[in-house]
Amino acid sequence: MGLTLVQKILSKASGVETVAVGSVIEPRVSLAMSHENAALVINQFNEIYKNTGLPTKVWDPTKIAIIFDHRIPAESKKTATNQKLIREFVKEQGITKFHDIRGDEGGICHQVLPENGYVLPNTVLVGTDSHTTTHGALGAFAFGIGATEMASVWALGSVLNVEVPASIKVIVNGKIPKGVYAKDIILFLIGKLTNQGANYKVIEFHGEAIKSMPTSGRLTLSNMAVETGATAGIIPPDKETVRYLRTIANYQGEIDMLQPDENAEYADVIEFDVSNLSPQVAAPNFVDNVKPIKEVEGTPIDQVVIGSCTNGRIEDLKEAADIIRGKKVAKETRMLVFPASYRAYEDALHKGYIEDFIKAGAVVMNPGCGPCLGIHQGALGDGERAFSTTNRNFKGRMGNPDAEVYLGSPAAAAATAVFGVITDPRKLQEGK
Repeated sequence: MGLTLVQKILSKASGVETVAVGSVIEPRVSLAMSHENAALVINQFNEIYKNTGLPTKVWDPTKIAIIFDHRIPAESKKTATNQKLIREFVKEQGITKFHDIRGDEGGICHQVLPENGYVLPNTVLVGTDSHTTTHGALGAFAFGIGATEMASVWALGSVLNVEVPASIKVIVNGKIPKGVYAKDIILFLIGKLTNQGANYKVIEFHGEAIKSMPTSGRLTLSNMAVETGATAGIIPPDKETVRYLRTIANYQGEIDMLQPDENAEYADVIEFDVSNLSPQVAAPNFVDNVKPIKEVEGTPIDQVVIGSCTNGRIEDLKEAADIIRGKKVAKETRMLVFPASYRAYEDALHKGYIEDFIKAGAVVMNPGCGPCLGIHQGALGDGERAFSTTNRNFKGRMGNPDAEVYLGSPAAAAATAVFGVITDPRKLQEGK
């Protein structure tokens, strides 16, 4: 039998001619990413060299990326001190891919990496964040690891004891209908697979709907692949990958178009058609509690959140702005918008989307992860309900175990903000 895309990537990265599913290897890493949790990695990294007398140096300062995004601006003395520690480490080590809280280069790590050309097909990318899977949209094998594992990557440049995962082939056919987006497709898939249906496996996306989908949507698919328990989500590179890397990421180097074998062996094959798919919603308190939006329409919502590493790109902001333009956020509802990066923010500013949001009554926030985590910015009150474009809705998400979170597309979120209740976006898209 042939090899899946991830098997081929791991074969190259480990220097082994053929890697079998279940075998244990030590692949070389092309990029290692952390956010503010780099403070934990630094502590573990220093422990590796403690009492050795060896110089405490990372293996390659050009292949480490650190982005501040989870707690910016710093909400506490502890966070600010940790960020200071990281800044000092970055300077000391000469780390080149560092994105601080700056309006000309900052944002959420999973947006900053691809738009800066840091992510390439046929590479291994690791990050101390579960949604590192996002970068599989560009044909990389990207997955999350812990702080201790990352410390060893910083020291050695490889990941120790990686078990080669099996892959699930997901074929998405049909033409995506109006009012339906990548977020609806991935929610539908999560509902089918459940939140443990792809444990320790890779979801490899195929099909005509994927081929016609821009990279912005592909990033959404790969981002939420982890919500099925998957190690990673990945899309084989194609002409859209090349377009994105050349024009958006401004990458002018060679692009490896590695593909899975036609006779690759998969743990499972799932095929469905989206031509008649309706907008989908993940209802509380599990991301696999997915329903067609009509089943939850009319549910009162206290706070709408648009943004995050899942749906904060310029295309997402356009979806929402096109619906809310010239309208007002419902009186009893709050609306928060946080673009995925300052680049997306600036683009939205030039296109007039930010003005659309503000005139509607929304609060536009700095790029970051605040409301999604609920650590700071936009926490929910007891008994409140949110409709969010983020990726998780378990109890305690967005800062309060006594609140509820519904998940959906930016278009559905904007329509919900207008009416103050969960609303099918197609009701406001007719004639547009």
